[in-house]
Amino acid sequence: MRIENSFIPVRGVGEKTERKLWERGVTHWDEFDSSLVGATTAERIESFIETARPRLDRGDARFFADALPSAEAWRLYENFRNEAAFFDIETTGLSKERDKVTTVSVYQNGETETLIHGQDLTRERLAEALDAPLLVTYNGASFDVPFVERSFDLSLDAAHLDLLYPCRSVDLTGGLKTVEKDVGIERDRPDLSGRDAVRLWHDYERRGNDEALETLVSYNREDTVNLRTVADAVAERLHEDRCGGLL
Repeated sequence: MRIENSFIPVRGVGEKTERKLWERGVTHWDEFDSSLVGATTAERIESFIETARPRLDRGDARFFADALPSAEAWRLYENFRNEAAFFDIETTGLSKERDKVTTVSVYQNGETETLIHGQDLTRERLAEALDAPLLVTYNGASFDVPFVERSFDLSLDAAHLDLLYPCRSVDLTGGLKTVEKDVGIERDRPDLSGRDAVRLWHDYERRGNDEALETLVSYNREDTVNLRTVADAVAERLHEDRCGGLL
């Protein structure tokens, strides 16, 4: 589903009204027929479309993230998937106050970049890597984003799609590794976990074990790249669930 298929960003338009429009053949902004809804609703929809078109042309994902109900943020994905930054962090622990970020991997435009603490993981490099209209994470709203913001004094104000929630809405539950299995992803190192990521960093930092760092970076990069596959699968399932063949 694309943003142009959506009418629920409009004030006063819910899922029932949107579906009614789809069922009557109005599946795109270009097809809107004001006679199918009340005068007030029609005026609001027309006003929204007039405002939204140039915003979409400019790639203003934030505008639509603010307009969509939070449960429908996945609708941003089809329009912005090619420019989206899929990212994942590894840390020395769960405390944003005491622990530090060790690696950050960002997958965008088919390329993956990994920044490493003590090497190139700086505020400037991170801000540059995450300069995208849409950020995609798994559980990033409660972990990755606030951890990064606190650790590097950054404000990540781009639109954000946290896949944890759309996954849950299609019965894909558990951690990222569990969801990956459910959508058919096979990992190179399925034995590794977040705890191993902490251990690997300490092994590198305290003992100078470059092989441990290499394994950690590979693990972090795989997390990030796999987010794209998960997002594709979830967006497809939600499209079928919400539209039922209408779009």
